[in-house]
Amino acid sequence: MRALIQRVTHASVAVDGERVSAIDHGLLALVGVAATDDRAHADRLLHKLLHYRVFADEDGRMNCNLQQIDGGLLLVSQFTLVAATDKGLRPSFSSAAPPAHGQAMYDYLVTQANRAWPRVETGRFGADMQVTLTNDGPVTFMLET
Repeated sequence: MRALIQRVTHASVAVDGERVSAIDHGLLALVGVAATDDRAHADRLLHKLLHYRVFADEDGRMNCNLQQIDGGLLLVSQFTLVAATDKGLRPSFSSAAPPAHGQAMYDYLVTQANRAWPRVETGRFGADMQVTLTNDGPVTFMLET
């Protein structure tokens, strides 16, 4: 699994013009699922999301994680993250999970996240979403399992 994470001061997701979720200070995670991903990949990704130290401590260094700053976690499915872009001028999605597997892995990640952390919001799997964010820093990282 891959997650493009961004440290945000605010992020929200809208579907058909209606806001379906939002967080303030925290992480926006755009999540891509590969065909070979399983629950162990999702578990490792969740551990990273909750423990990756990208928030400033009292000295301004990135030493704090999401839980330490009591931040929100916004999970948004984005299959394009697993696209192969190394050849040609069009992305290849051959390594992306089929929709049923992708949704099962995303739903599992969301369920586990809700069990581990009380401040989880989500987009809608497979929907045409509009994601709005204010990147804090900017701070952006690609996490892979």
